[in-house]
Amino acid sequence: MSLLEVKDVSMFFGGLAAISNVSFSIQKGEILGLIGPNGAGKTTMFNVVNGFYNPTKGEVHFKDKKISGHKPYQICRLGIARTFQVVKPLQRMSVLDNVIASAFLRVKSRTQAEERAIETIKFAGLYDDRNVISKGLPLGKRKKLEIARALATQPEMLLLDESFAGLNPSELDDSIGIIKKIKDRGITIMIIEHHMRVIMSISDRIVVLNYGEKIAEGTPHEIGSNPLVVEAYLGEAQDA
Repeated sequence: MSLLEVKDVSMFFGGLAAISNVSFSIQKGEILGLIGPNGAGKTTMFNVVNGFYNPTKGEVHFKDKKISGHKPYQICRLGIARTFQVVKPLQRMSVLDNVIASAFLRVKSRTQAEERAIETIKFAGLYDDRNVISKGLPLGKRKKLEIARALATQPEMLLLDESFAGLNPSELDDSIGIIKKIKDRGITIMIIEHHMRVIMSISDRIVVLNYGEKIAEGTPHEIGSNPLVVEAYLGEAQDA
């Protein structure tokens, strides 16, 4: 049984189809890359999966139960957490308090929330910054904080929206290591990413969207050699 199934999902805004009849599934414990040019419908798909949008057509199922139509907080409580392309921490709060706020989804007491938050920020490499006010963090650490906030909700599945964008090479390597450690914990990941070397190195499978339609699905090797994908998106980016 698949952990997540997207079944014939379409999302219209007015007369424009941002997503058109897209279907795919994700198995427990795998990393699925979601790629495509700007405007292909990737973030719209994330917004459908985690409840920001109710699809115009089709359904999303998580652990064999329909979740499309649920609110984002309900879907998060069911076990799907996400990060956002534009990182927006609680800017006046410390790194630790940001993560404590997320931990309260699963625990009732401040003590339990703080224990969960400290364990999570250590995992994300932010323990030395735990008392720093979050708006003062550089981009790379704000990206890590975004991941830590999502992990503090104790998800079964994590949606990562361009968590590597804007990072320097050493930050990229560090973040790749964190993603691999998340997978080692048994957490399933769906990731949107434009860094092709990153997506090819960490994904078990890749789904490619173009103009809102799924044009390919397969292993990184299959996607990298697919003429439709190369024409639509990859081009010279395979060697970038």
